[in-house]
Amino acid sequence: MSPTNTIPEPRSGFVAFIGAGPGDENLLTLRGADLLGRADVVVLDQQAYGALLRHCRKDVEVVDITAEAAENSISLKTLQDAKAGRTVVRVCPGDPSFFSSVTEEVAACANADVDFEIVPGVPPATAVLTYAGIPPAVAVPEFRIVDAAQVSDWSRHAGCEGTLVIYNGVAEAVPIAKALIAAGKPDSTPVAVTSEGTTTEQFTVVSSLGRIGPDLKHAGMTEPALIVVGDAVGMRDRLSWFETKSLFGWRVLVPRTKEQAEGLSEQLRSYGAVPEEVPTISVEPPRTPQQMDRAIKGLVTGRYEWVAFTSANAVKAVREKFEEYGLDARAFAGLKVAAVGGATSRALVEFGVKPDLVPTGEQSSEGLLAEWPPYDSMLDPINRVLLPRADIATETLVAGLTELGWECDDVTAYRTVRAAPPPAPIREAIKGGGFDAVLFTSSSTVRNLVGIAGKPHNVTVIAVIGPQTAKTAEEFGLRVDVMADRPSASALAAALAEYGAKQRHAAISAGEMPRRPSQTRRGARRRFK
Repeated sequence: MSPTNTIPEPRSGFVAFIGAGPGDENLLTLRGADLLGRADVVVLDQQAYGALLRHCRKDVEVVDITAEAAENSISLKTLQDAKAGRTVVRVCPGDPSFFSSVTEEVAACANADVDFEIVPGVPPATAVLTYAGIPPAVAVPEFRIVDAAQVSDWSRHAGCEGTLVIYNGVAEAVPIAKALIAAGKPDSTPVAVTSEGTTTEQFTVVSSLGRIGPDLKHAGMTEPALIVVGDAVGMRDRLSWFETKSLFGWRVLVPRTKEQAEGLSEQLRSYGAVPEEVPTISVEPPRTPQQMDRAIKGLVTGRYEWVAFTSANAVKAVREKFEEYGLDARAFAGLKVAAVGGATSRALVEFGVKPDLVPTGEQSSEGLLAEWPPYDSMLDPINRVLLPRADIATETLVAGLTELGWECDDVTAYRTVRAAPPPAPIREAIKGGGFDAVLFTSSSTVRNLVGIAGKPHNVTVIAVIGPQTAKTAEEFGLRVDVMADRPSASALAAALAEYGAKQRHAAISAGEMPRRPSQTRRGARRRFK
């Protein structure tokens, strides 16, 4: 049997220079993610690349450097760490060898006799253009990339017959355009300038060499940005896919904890939004623990046929009780376990319990009931179900299971109370119109959010999960703009995306530039093409 082709394990004690890519954290290479997972020390600009730390172990040592200090980021301590047998990962912008030289840092490793590896990153020259809807090299005779900081004579590039990509040139865009025109480039040559490429802050100005000055005047462009010169810019109208997402750049408030909002936030990101989770409730133990004590005893002694978990918090509450009594997941032997939602299922698996029933459709009590088997005295030796839930849980699940012939022990596993107020910047954004939309998944989220942070600004789009939540929102003086067609968080996110798409289409049809709701409030910064 021949060995598989695998990348060899790195030797102990070395420095890896990995390219972070153009901005989108999901464009990190697999090799880069693998090395971050092995790292003992990570050296990076945490403000710019902190999201990449999710690939690291919890005990990793993080050396935070600013962008200004990047040229001298491999310090004596870092080299000593590598010599002591530790794996050091240095995160670099873009591609480490692509207008982002690491020559001096690599030389420092070589001089210290420290092993090193350079891992390429996705270069902005191709990624940013692709995200802007401009094909980097399609049906053009030439694709040229230059660093403006290293060019003194632009006449050499005026004759480029294909696509010219310019790094680090946004501050000198007008002089560069004039120099290209003076060297013979037609002033009608299409130009695009894209800033913050591949991120939800991406913004593109399309112009021509002759008009780039006035078109950029009010755009507020800053680095990182790319200038693209050539006919390929004209294909943007047909190929733009990123900036045209229905909720592109929308800052959406999700009044849930990070764990509860995981699937919803991921769905919002797929529409181009920037979700921000703000918990409105806090979880506390029940006031009287005796009910849970009896439930755990019954679970161990065979009182139940099923245990149904409707939240990760319920799993956590039962797990803590198990640990209190010196029990573990083996106590679930012989029981059937149901779970609602991906977060709940993951919490069970982490506990060592694989759920027997998870709804294949809607992740809710209704979805669970749709697939729950009716009680059959011939097949089911016990007809009792344990439901460890919150103190404010609805009766839908109990009523549905009772109709199916089951008896339910509805036990308060935890209490939900109003959370502490969010940080001041979040409260100011809520009341000042800094959020484009807020998703309310229950009446309690409306009451609690208003209670801890105040009413959302009137430009903020209010999206609710159903009629009862809409009624509560209106009682608090909120205008409801979006309502889900069915009571699920996924349907709510989809309804908001549809609303955003309609707003965008209406603006374009009227000959206007689409704007996010937060950009319509008084004093908001506007960008113009």
